[in-house]
Amino acid sequence: MQVNVIKSDQHVTIRLQGRFDFNTHRDFRAAVDSALQESSNQIQMDLGGVDYLDSSALGMLLMLRDKAIAVNKTVSLMNCHGSVRQVLDIANFGKLFAIS
Repeated sequence: MQVNVIKSDQHVTIRLQGRFDFNTHRDFRAAVDSALQESSNQIQMDLGGVDYLDSSALGMLLMLRDKAIAVNKTVSLMNCHGSVRQVLDIANFGKLFAIS
């Protein structure tokens, strides 16, 4: 999986491409740490390039949310389509994140 952190004045976007699973936890964690250090208070997770995610990916998203809340930042999930959106819906992530 590829992980890119894109910074702007309004928000920080973490863009993922490929499989989002346990094997990517180190790269994801590094991106989260980078995003949390930025001054903007909104983090967007761009999942448009993700073709697969598993339960460990859901756990990583929850970890991001918890860390963001601790420093008064919000997290939204964007470009969620197909099976990725289905998994998020089944897990009721719409109650925890703004999803588009």
